Amino acid sequence: MKKYLIVCAVVAVAFSYWFFDLGRYLTLEEIKAGQIQIDSWRDGAPVLTGFIFFVLYIAVTSLSLPGAAVLTLVAGALFGLIWGVVLVSFASSLGATLAFLVARFVLRDSVQKRFGDRLQAVNRGIEQEGAFYLFTLRLVPIFPFFLINLLMGLTPIRTLTFYWVSQVGMLAGTVVYVTAGTQLAQIDSISGILSPGLVLSFAALGIFPLIAKKIVGSLKKQRVYAKWQKPASFDRNLIVIGGGAAGLVSAYIGAAVKAKVTLVEAEKMGGDCLNYGCVPSKALIKSAKIAHHIRHGDDYGLEAVEPRFSFRKVMARVHQVIATVEPHDSVERYTELGVEVLSGYAKLVDPWTVEIKQNDGQTKRLTSRAVIIAAGARPFVPPLPGLDSVDYFTSDTLWDAFAKLDEVPRRLVVLGGGPIGCELSQAFSRLGSQVWQIEMGSRILVREDKEVSELARISLTENGVHVLTEHKALRCEREEKNQFIVVEHQGQEHRIEFDVLICAVGRAARLTGYGLEELGISTERTVGTNEYLETLYPNIFAAGDVAGPYQFTHTAAHQAWYAAVNSLFGEFKKFKVDYSVIPWTTFIDPEVARVGLNEQEASERGIAVDVTRYGIDDLDRAIADSAAHGFVKVLTVPGKDRILGVTIVGEHAGDLLAEFVLAMKHGLGLKKILATIHTYPTLAEANKYAAGEWKRANVPQKLLAWVEKYHNWKRR
Repeated sequence: MKKYLIVCAVVAVAFSYWFFDLGRYLTLEEIKAGQIQIDSWRDGAPVLTGFIFFVLYIAVTSLSLPGAAVLTLVAGALFGLIWGVVLVSFASSLGATLAFLVARFVLRDSVQKRFGDRLQAVNRGIEQEGAFYLFTLRLVPIFPFFLINLLMGLTPIRTLTFYWVSQVGMLAGTVVYVTAGTQLAQIDSISGILSPGLVLSFAALGIFPLIAKKIVGSLKKQRVYAKWQKPASFDRNLIVIGGGAAGLVSAYIGAAVKAKVTLVEAEKMGGDCLNYGCVPSKALIKSAKIAHHIRHGDDYGLEAVEPRFSFRKVMARVHQVIATVEPHDSVERYTELGVEVLSGYAKLVDPWTVEIKQNDGQTKRLTSRAVIIAAGARPFVPPLPGLDSVDYFTSDTLWDAFAKLDEVPRRLVVLGGGPIGCELSQAFSRLGSQVWQIEMGSRILVREDKEVSELARISLTENGVHVLTEHKALRCEREEKNQFIVVEHQGQEHRIEFDVLICAVGRAARLTGYGLEELGISTERTVGTNEYLETLYPNIFAAGDVAGPYQFTHTAAHQAWYAAVNSLFGEFKKFKVDYSVIPWTTFIDPEVARVGLNEQEASERGIAVDVTRYGIDDLDRAIADSAAHGFVKVLTVPGKDRILGVTIVGEHAGDLLAEFVLAMKHGLGLKKILATIHTYPTLAEANKYAAGEWKRANVPQKLLAWVEKYHNWKRR
């Protein structure tokens, strides 16, 4: 109600201003004609005249009415240069702040609620450098100040900051106008005050803060590099530390633009994804899925039998898959691309020098204009008492160890309810292990909506996994050949006997051994970087898991482009890394895929959404494949088809998600998806049907009522 009252009051004043033609009193001609009368008022009651002028000026600027420029001239004519500048400076800043506050109170919440996701980058920029941007705009009077007042009210800039920056920023323009006002009789038009030369001077003044920012940035660089001796020349344009996804892509881009690049990898090329993560786990999941299908052959009209297989052969296939993919990331391939690949451990000696202790025992030092840290992450091993006394593995170490087993582990405990823990639990259960999955939290896949977590729990349970949520691991114990993990649930301790334990409680960035601490680079949880992926030193970058905030192979490759381009061409143009559309998939069965917001995050962040849901159990192809389970859930802006987020649970959900990722990245709405022909019968039709559900829910009922009347009329 308060907002409506304020809006009504502003509209009423504006209407009165135009209806009664009050603007005529604030024209240059009218002021000049009445100057003698105004002078007499000032001479008779100077304080009262100054106060009335001050209040009038605040009213005009706070209501964004035309006439502020004329009043500024009047200030010079009435009060002279000094007092005129004082009155106008404070009145204009107070009036601008009032307009700012009105816009903030009336409009900001609704604008942020409606366009919050689009304004995230703007909000971050204003929070970081809002004063700088506002100051630049205030220095150049060709920008409409009333518009600046209103637009700034929609941003998170602090009111006090807005006030003092406006006070200082508008001072130069105020002095010019007040000075002109002291010669009011000689002024024929307001436009004449701002000559082309003066406009150019103001524009140059507005550019000054940008130049100053560059100078400040340069001084900061000098301070950062002050204690280091910069080489006179460099051996390399780019050194990349780490041969995983981020490192490989960075090196590839560097070589593609003909830079001299050295890539250093201590262990296996391809990093975690090829050797320990994505590739081997998906190979294992495929074998487990086939075993599951054989066990449930009656779902396809076949005989259901217990699959017979050699676990050693299953693991041999996993390693064969790794070997088949390996040439894509090999030393030979990158050498052919023009990258120098060195096997060893790299450490930064100074911002430009990297010391490499090669695996052949030699030590080499190279200088480079730019360095990219792409060291990746390793599995986090919890400080669990007794863990070292039992047979435990991580998602990195299990592949080589399990390759030596003839049989699948009979009793397996998986610590962790995240994506890795869920994938491994289901896969090994399908291959015949008796699996206990232990999660300390109230549910698995905690980043997903509750219904998704529940569906995942049901699926894993149906596949034989004992999903134990709200169970806290206390310690591990060994009694001769018997191994146990002790967990606490609802205040009671329980012992679970196992043969093998897998730690899958998350991954931690590799931060030590690279010389980062000695250089003063932040390494709290990840390598500290800015929006350009620069560290404390602008020539040292970080990308991939070591930089965060996401630990996905595709995100690492995405960051690598920014790190490589900014490191090689940053003196001309730097690009801020874009995290606006990041997809991911958990490869359990059914798969769980997501991009953008889900309902849980929308609620936590107070973002209003419309939720559209299509059940895959209604999809022809899913029914034919005996995969009729899951759903497509789309979050959109209320009343619009713009996509804010999508969650898909079902067969090939990760593949189906790609259409929505493309749509969100390029601003395509559900109407475009609905208008796209999808092959029948395919699982991809689920995306179109989800768009159709949205369309059905947003049909204009009033228009349909008139259309119905039209058809009734046509039948007469």
